[in-house]
Amino acid sequence: MAAAVLAGYLTARGLGPTTIGAVVTVTLLGSAALVIGTGLRPERFTPPRVAVATAGLMIVVGVAFAARAPIPLLVSLCLIGPLNPGGGDVSAFLPAEQAMLAGAVPPEGRTRVFARFTLVASVGAAIGGYSAGVPAWLDTHRGWTTLDAAASVFWVYAAIGVIVAAIYLRWVRRDAPAGSPAANPTRLGPSRRTVYELTALFGLDSAAGGLVLTSLIGLWLNRRFGFDLAAVGSTLATMALCSAASALAAPRLVDRFGPIRTMAFTHAPAGVLLCVIPFAPSAPVAVGLLLARALTSNLDVPARTAFVMNVVTPPERAAAAAFTNVPRALAAAITPLAAGWMLHRSDFGWPLLFGGLLKLLYDGLLLIRFGHLDATMRQPRAYRATHAGVGRPDQ
Repeated sequence: MAAAVLAGYLTARGLGPTTIGAVVTVTLLGSAALVIGTGLRPERFTPPRVAVATAGLMIVVGVAFAARAPIPLLVSLCLIGPLNPGGGDVSAFLPAEQAMLAGAVPPEGRTRVFARFTLVASVGAAIGGYSAGVPAWLDTHRGWTTLDAAASVFWVYAAIGVIVAAIYLRWVRRDAPAGSPAANPTRLGPSRRTVYELTALFGLDSAAGGLVLTSLIGLWLNRRFGFDLAAVGSTLATMALCSAASALAAPRLVDRFGPIRTMAFTHAPAGVLLCVIPFAPSAPVAVGLLLARALTSNLDVPARTAFVMNVVTPPERAAAAAFTNVPRALAAAITPLAAGWMLHRSDFGWPLLFGGLLKLLYDGLLLIRFGHLDATMRQPRAYRATHAGVGRPDQ
């Protein structure tokens, strides 16, 4: 919801495309700082406590935006809060959740569990995107201003923060068993070099992703084809549903080809489509290409998450999840400012073209560096017939 209306909200507050890109950059830098801070001290900032604290910041940010606080204050809150302008999750929630889920299932079941995790998250993003049409309806039929309609979304955002905090408080009270690796998380040790290499590669991919964040795609659709809030929200929500459907195919592909080939060969078509989208001659063609791209863009996510959790030792999971998710916020925070500047200068869609080229470079480098591990990391097919996937003791 926030990603779909953020650009419209800031535009209604008098900000231009370049400034909006700067605000998006500040927001992502704040998320990166939170993730880095918790990753450096995993023994102190345990995943459940990180999730509760992040939910608290979510409430504060939502209330400030809904109450139309002064722009300097909003920018300051973006720097320390978990507001996400991309439709996915780049906040401290993500590494905390990944570490908790990885400890709940055995290695051979993680790709399937993370595929369900991605599916539920994408469906939630789709519901939020479609809900962005409600403020537009209020704008048209109830006489609300665009700012009133967009601000109403952030009241809902704050309310959801309250619900999320209540849920994760249960995890804080339910500590991990004393003998499990999750009970004594440590900083990076034996897996440090692998994690740093993966972090660098994910940083390249995230820098490309920063050029095509959901909010910026919505801004491009508005400037190029005149989409209003409702049209932008519906388009982004449908993209999220397509991404959700694609995630379910990841476990079968990993079983057959291994995690690295699954990540590279499913991600590459999405990069090619990004390069083509700016040349779309009409709105229907552009939307069709965006939906086609969404069908392949998330196939790599469950495989990537499970791969990271499987190549590190159990006590390192929380730190590894934090460090490998830093690029999603840090590297992606660098490029939205450039994307906003490009969209201010031209409505051609240069950010999508450059984003696609960078993603293709990432796919090639990933395959070259880690492709040899596929032969030893394919998941056993027998797992589907013998395990339900959740609740196994940590291994």
